Amino acid sequence: MHPALPFRVSDEAILLAHLAEFPFATIAGSVDGRAIIAHAPVVARRVEEGLALDFHLSRGAALAPALAAGFPAVAVSLATEAYVSPDWYENRDSVPTWNYVSVEVEGPVSALDEAGTIALLDDLSALEEARLLPKKPWTRDKMSPGKFEGLLRGIVGMRMAVTRLEGTAKLSQNKTQADRAGVMAALADHPIGRRMRVSG
Repeated sequence: MHPALPFRVSDEAILLAHLAEFPFATIAGSVDGRAIIAHAPVVARRVEEGLALDFHLSRGAALAPALAAGFPAVAVSLATEAYVSPDWYENRDSVPTWNYVSVEVEGPVSALDEAGTIALLDDLSALEEARLLPKKPWTRDKMSPGKFEGLLRGIVGMRMAVTRLEGTAKLSQNKTQADRAGVMAALADHPIGRRMRVSG
């Protein structure tokens, strides 16, 4: 997370909405002292134990074998980013930077059972298919008998028990109104420019 407090986002509803809108995350796990990275779509959900982040990986992924012992991990969802040129500021004594919006989720990871993995896949496809309306949603019952079960053997479902959920919205909040206006004008309709206008 960015250390500057003006950029910190702690509102859980905002953070969960971000994860729903940008569910494709980078998963970083520590296995035998080595950092290993994977990329996966995630689904945040409330479970009996609290907040969880479910995802799945290929059984061949480097993180998959570590599930036997479980492992600590961090998931990062980056919404969008943009380079910010000092030429856009009124204050000429500035340096280049980046504006961005991201969410970090941290916690121990363990394996989902088969029923949990199937529920994750069904939920994930339902969420993503809903974005494609008015297209009729895809469901696994469209597959040939036995095909889904065969493919299921090639993946492993995982659940992160969330111990930390934080966000960064670095949108030039540390700049003057004139400097922010310059960045917004230069970025125009870029997603970061739009977010800056919405955030005030």
